[in-house]
Amino acid sequence: MGLTTPGENVDFEATWAVLSSSLREIHTKNASKLSFEELYRNAYKLVLKMKGEILYERVKAFEQEWLSTEVRKRIEALLSPNILPNAAGGIGPTAANERRVAGERFLRGLKEVWEDHNICMNMTTDVLMYMDRVYCADHHRPSIFAASMALFRDHILRSPLSREDPTTIAMVLYSVILDQIRMEREGDIIDKNLIRSCAYMLEGLYETDEEEESTKLYLTTFEPEFLDESRKFYQEEGDSLLRDSDAGTYCRHTRRRIVEERDRCRSTLSLLTAPKIISVVEDELIRRKIHDVVEMEGSGVKHMLDNDRLEDLELVYELDARVDPKKEELRKALQRRVVELGSEINKAAATASQAPPAPAIVNAGDKSKGDGKPPVERVLNQQTVAAIKWVDDVLQLKDKYDHIWRVSFRSDQGLQTALTRSFSDFINLFPRSSEYISLFLDENLKKGLKGKTENEVDAVLEKAIILIRYVQDKDMFERYYKKHLSRRLLSGKSVSNEVEKQMISRMKMEIGNHFTQKLEGMFKDMTISEDLTANYKAKVAQLGDPDPKRIELSINVLTSTMWPLDAMAPASRSDEGTLKCIFPPEVERIKQGFEKFYFDKHNGRVLIWQANMGSADIRATFSRVQGKEPGQSKERRHELNVSTYSMVVLLLFNDMAPGESMTFEDIQAKTNIPTPDLIRNLQSLAVAPKTRILVKEPMSKDVKPTDKFSFNENFQSKFLRVKVNIVSSGNKVEGSEERKETEKKNNDSRGNIIEAAIVRIMKQRKELSHQQLISEVISQLASRFMPDVNMVKKRIESLIEREYIERMEDVDRPAYRYLA
Repeated sequence: MGLTTPGENVDFEATWAVLSSSLREIHTKNASKLSFEELYRNAYKLVLKMKGEILYERVKAFEQEWLSTEVRKRIEALLSPNILPNAAGGIGPTAANERRVAGERFLRGLKEVWEDHNICMNMTTDVLMYMDRVYCADHHRPSIFAASMALFRDHILRSPLSREDPTTIAMVLYSVILDQIRMEREGDIIDKNLIRSCAYMLEGLYETDEEEESTKLYLTTFEPEFLDESRKFYQEEGDSLLRDSDAGTYCRHTRRRIVEERDRCRSTLSLLTAPKIISVVEDELIRRKIHDVVEMEGSGVKHMLDNDRLEDLELVYELDARVDPKKEELRKALQRRVVELGSEINKAAATASQAPPAPAIVNAGDKSKGDGKPPVERVLNQQTVAAIKWVDDVLQLKDKYDHIWRVSFRSDQGLQTALTRSFSDFINLFPRSSEYISLFLDENLKKGLKGKTENEVDAVLEKAIILIRYVQDKDMFERYYKKHLSRRLLSGKSVSNEVEKQMISRMKMEIGNHFTQKLEGMFKDMTISEDLTANYKAKVAQLGDPDPKRIELSINVLTSTMWPLDAMAPASRSDEGTLKCIFPPEVERIKQGFEKFYFDKHNGRVLIWQANMGSADIRATFSRVQGKEPGQSKERRHELNVSTYSMVVLLLFNDMAPGESMTFEDIQAKTNIPTPDLIRNLQSLAVAPKTRILVKEPMSKDVKPTDKFSFNENFQSKFLRVKVNIVSSGNKVEGSEERKETEKKNNDSRGNIIEAAIVRIMKQRKELSHQQLISEVISQLASRFMPDVNMVKKRIESLIEREYIERMEDVDRPAYRYLA
């Protein structure tokens, strides 16, 4: 009000003299007597009278002069040779304690200067508030506070120490902070608050007037130097640790460094730096060194795995996961060790299986009155022991690495996949894996699960399923499992039908219905056979057969397509497989009676009697022996449990006078039993020490065509029931010839499966290139076995010859067309 022209009644110089004097008082900490209200009005008048620009420049000039003279003197007084950086950028070779003391003195002085400058500029800002709000806003100038911060940056931090020395205060500051941090890393104690204050100062200064977050001096100048220096430090430390420590110590030290750097950023520097410095530590101590740590001789991952160093393994996992989500180095070391250990198991099993088979004769009598179970002599062949041990060793290895996977690797899915692949690799490298796994199940399902709880049974079955899952050629496993299952069912040695069916149910879920269809058919046959036997006995009872010596028949009618009849018969019978056993008349009569009964119910079917698979209970009467009283004699009777072939042989001696004998050739002519089977049965009846029902002349282990056999009237046994087991090699594992025969049959079966897959694919696709057809066939059959490409090609050629498909003409690449 009353103002007519700008600047009227305002003496700028006089007013500025008052303001500049007051600003000096503020900087010299004598502001208690100043009237800030009066100073504000003076500045207000100048701005109001359009003197804002002059006032703004005068204040900047005043602050620049103050910083360049008064403040600079205080800073220079703090400098000493102990903290000045050398040509290499670091501090000279002064004692650490001297550097620490000098550095803290410099940091403390710089902190005080910075805090004084901030306090003074806050007070100055209060005085010049109207100038900031009007002039600076209207003319887009930085506030006087921001301008003064820029002056501090340029005339304090970035000012050279002298004309001859281009080193700036900022360079000294960075060098001191980095030196202090290095001391702390090496175990010294430093004043973290001092460094934090200086870092806070750098966060409050910017490269530009716009004061963008990314232009903080802390981020643009100090942090890059800090990260570079840290990178060099950790490069040297990593090399030193690799030379002087073991893998476990290295990993623990690295984890500690990561924690330290995170804490340092929280308490000493800035949280902005935390992810960056941790990345530096990860790069230098983990990413660049993890391979060397994992492979470290005598303490690396191999050593940790072998010695159950679970904590160290967890640490390796944790560190590797920081730099590689796939944990490639750990994965490779883990897979390599599993395959190495698995190969050792394979080698041990192969070595054991190559040992010569040792004959084993199993003799046992059943319970007699008042007697417990008799002693059982068993000499298991080394190959059978090796088979069971191979599976046990693989399962132990699996249990160990599953535990490591859960505890140390935190159930990592990627490493689980790696373990699965490793186990699959070495299991499928072992040519007998399918047979051994089936044999393991056979042993458990016959006797190994007796007395176990339901949970323990489930655990055994689940382990078996895991092994089956690893097997690539599941069709080969199916072949062996069917053979072993058939023997368990026909001999009645299965520990439990429920457990058998539970195992089949598990396999159906794991492998598919195509695998278990025939196994289920075998159980169905056994159930039907029980009903058939019961019905036959009922039919005989209805006829009222008065013969007290009539033979009781228990029969199993097996569907030929469901049962592995060829595998169940001895391999040596292949050249005599067409021969039919000649049964004694009394047995032949029962046989024909059952056939009539069966064919009345099932017209058009064919029954082929498999004498090699059966057994019989017969009563044998031996010569009298002297009783306890004089003149008394007692007739001896025993019930013999023998094979069907042994029964046929023994019944031949019913029609012979005591002392008469027959040669091997005579027996074979009258029975038509294949030579290998007859030899084994005669060995059981005449050579085995505890079951010599027959007398062999001459007495020897081997049976020759001219050997003579007669009934042993003097046979004795303390058991009423005597079980005559067939002499065998004691080995349930196939020999090399049997193995070749099994592989041949399996390949023939595979050929049919491949042909069916080709026809199925071509029927659906109509036309397909050669490569696509091969790929789809392999894809479809991979769950059962890995088809050989050459075999697929041969089957394609076979189908072309039989006009199921044809080659397409006038196409660039080989292709086929389906023929309806």
